[in-house]
Amino acid sequence: MSSESETRSPEDWIRQNPVASPRHTPSTFDWRDVLAISALFFFGIALWSRGLSLYAYYLLVLAWLLDGGLGRIRETIKEPFVLAMLILCIVVALGILWSDDSKLGLKVWNRYFAYLIFIPYLSLLSKTRVSWAISGALIGYSGVLLIGIYQWIVIGAQGIPPLGITYLDFSTMLGIGVILTLYLAGTSNGKKARTWLWILAVFLLFMQFNQNGHALLIATLVSSVLLLFLLHRKEIRKLLVATAALLVAIVFFAYSSDSFQQRLIQARSDIELSKQGKYDTSLGYRFAIWDVGLHGIGEQPVWGHGTGMAAPYFDKTVETYKGGLYKDLPNFLKTYHYHNDWIEIGMQMGALGMLAYAFFLWSWFRTLKAYQLGIPGAAFTCFIILFGLTDVLVIFRQNLYLLLVITAIGVAWQKAYATRFLSE
Repeated sequence: MSSESETRSPEDWIRQNPVASPRHTPSTFDWRDVLAISALFFFGIALWSRGLSLYAYYLLVLAWLLDGGLGRIRETIKEPFVLAMLILCIVVALGILWSDDSKLGLKVWNRYFAYLIFIPYLSLLSKTRVSWAISGALIGYSGVLLIGIYQWIVIGAQGIPPLGITYLDFSTMLGIGVILTLYLAGTSNGKKARTWLWILAVFLLFMQFNQNGHALLIATLVSSVLLLFLLHRKEIRKLLVATAALLVAIVFFAYSSDSFQQRLIQARSDIELSKQGKYDTSLGYRFAIWDVGLHGIGEQPVWGHGTGMAAPYFDKTVETYKGGLYKDLPNFLKTYHYHNDWIEIGMQMGALGMLAYAFFLWSWFRTLKAYQLGIPGAAFTCFIILFGLTDVLVIFRQNLYLLLVITAIGVAWQKAYATRFLSE
């Protein structure tokens, strides 16, 4: 893939980047524009509530339809990310054809179908609307963060129980915030802004150290180091200073966090119990389900067992697999997914599904790179891949929406305000 900077005339820019061109004159009241702004603003706030997010989803689609979104669908599909998500959804839908339970297959497909909210969200964004979308996303994120701080400091709880946000969801949200804030700090021109953004990034990292999702913490740390390297690889002094500051914060937080220390002790204990054949622990359960999942993929390596059949396969096979070594695990924890993106989709769609998912992630990065967002694109892609080694992204619906919102806003901002961008 080759890239080059290209300067375009204002006319070419507007013609090829309709998000940058006004769809109505500023002096003319347009109720559709008000509806679009309201939908974008509300979605950024409502995505953190399982109840409200459903209404926000439908409001966004309605606003998109009334705004002429179907007329722009061909143009939207030209984005590599959009095309790849459509292919992924089609592949997962095909798996329902050889699924033993079509209702369960539709339920699983619906998780992947949630990706498609990116289409109306991106299509609605324009130069006059992107600020409203940013405001909604910031208000939503800040509000949930404040509630999470209260739950942790005052209540002593992990995650945010009142909103149904588990410690894994909250840790993921914090990790995404760390990566984005570090990127904004590294690209900010103002010294004060950089300082405050660094303080915020360190604080979010401190919060994440005090949540129990330490596989997610590792994903954040690795992705953050990659981000800093890509940002400052040509400025060795800045790279060393930024890396040193991050390492000092990591070491301090690791030694000062009781939660982190307890999870390390628990991990060692889980490993020892697994060696003794006891898998009814958090880590042991993952070892067991990955083992069964890889066995299942080996049985149907090309097409998989059908969409929705991953979890039932475990419950059926675990009784006899390896002489019933894991047969008691369904009593320990009900199986919903395989705690691994690749095994999950491989069980359902085999190599076809895994190729579609790999193409999806690659296209996500390609779209961001095309709009001069290759550095955060690489960091977020790294985060998603590492995250997917221990969990399944589509299960984390709120953070899935957050990543899609960040991607759409980034693309729309570059279309609306950049004078140069990288084209493939």
